[in-house]
Amino acid sequence: MKNKSLKIAVTGGIGSGKSTFCDYLSSKGFPLLKADDISKEILASDAEVKKKIIKAFGEGSFKDGKPNKIYLAEKVFSNPANVIKINSVLHPKVIKKTEELLSELSEKNKLIFVEAALIYEADMEDLFDYVVLVTADEKIRMERKTKLDNFSEKTFVERNQNQIPDEEKKKRADFIFENNTGVDELKAKADLLIKILNELK
Repeated sequence: MKNKSLKIAVTGGIGSGKSTFCDYLSSKGFPLLKADDISKEILASDAEVKKKIIKAFGEGSFKDGKPNKIYLAEKVFSNPANVIKINSVLHPKVIKKTEELLSELSEKNKLIFVEAALIYEADMEDLFDYVVLVTADEKIRMERKTKLDNFSEKTFVERNQNQIPDEEKKKRADFIFENNTGVDELKAKADLLIKILNELK
């Protein structure tokens, strides 16, 4: 009997280190989908989405036919209602595309990873066999974003408030890895995850 592939979601709050965790998994040869990249591609290329976004947020949402990231960020992240609005447009399309890509990859891969910050917010968990949560103290996460990505504290707070709190995610995740120390320890935890998943197949 052919072993089925395992589809693994990796999520975590802003600045948690989930991207570092996922990029390491990718460097080990595992296929990795990034929901954020899928979402950006849909926003940039889907005519139906473009029409709905302009209707919701104005003509300034696109500049020279491309998403106006600064304009959208200012419009969306400062207003929780607008976050819900843009997600209601993008999430169904992102979920559909993710399902399609997972189906293709599952034909030739035993472990497939998807990095997605909004697994629970988008009700995507049913697409996966397991959900991994990468978590870190809020103070550490803020320091990472302000130092490494030039976020202002205000920007961090706004984006963080638009995500389900880690305490809630911890109740729902299958694996939880804390990332309050350094990259080497995080990579060691990713190696542990791979070992566990290989035994579960």
